[in-house]
Amino acid sequence: MNAGFDAGLYRWVVRLSQHTPGPLDSVVRLFSDYGVGVFAVLMLWAWWRARGGGDRARMAAVLAVPVVVVLAFLANDIVKSIFTEQRPCQTLHVAPTVEACPALGDWSFPSNHSAIAAASAVALLLADRRLGRIAVPFALLLGASRVWIGVHYPHDVLAGFVLGGVVAWLLMLAVRRLGVRLPTVGVPIRPRGPLRGGRP
Repeated sequence: MNAGFDAGLYRWVVRLSQHTPGPLDSVVRLFSDYGVGVFAVLMLWAWWRARGGGDRARMAAVLAVPVVVVLAFLANDIVKSIFTEQRPCQTLHVAPTVEACPALGDWSFPSNHSAIAAASAVALLLADRRLGRIAVPFALLLGASRVWIGVHYPHDVLAGFVLGGVVAWLLMLAVRRLGVRLPTVGVPIRPRGPLRGGRP
């Protein structure tokens, strides 16, 4: 696939990045490459918040989040292998880009980072709305950073957002509606009532 209908926007963003201070580009590149770690921290935080409440349904949803994100990533990777779109930095020759251009065959559409970010944000919203609201702006920033560093077209990012978000939404709904029982590590088991003989 050779799609570049938003090539003009891509070129404009890359030219902008070429005229910004080096330290800013370094920060953006670092966040773009490792920003998915923010979502891992939020998932751990969601587990910590759920473990003390004794709500097994909530804990099941929280524990489902990383599984859902992995499945969304796999779905995105399958789509990527079907479309086989080259990176814009390979086809548009706009060097230098902030990030070194990936090798030929490292496909561009849809963006894996964007799919992971969107899946994490949507799944967290459905498992822990408070933390999900924190995840959403990080997801948007991560997607935008992929264009800034030169490795994705804007439509790669948008497609990753849609695919990752939809897959996560459907899977999290399935977890809720089908009553999937996941290991409830860290949830205290509370006695339902007094034992025989009236003793607690």
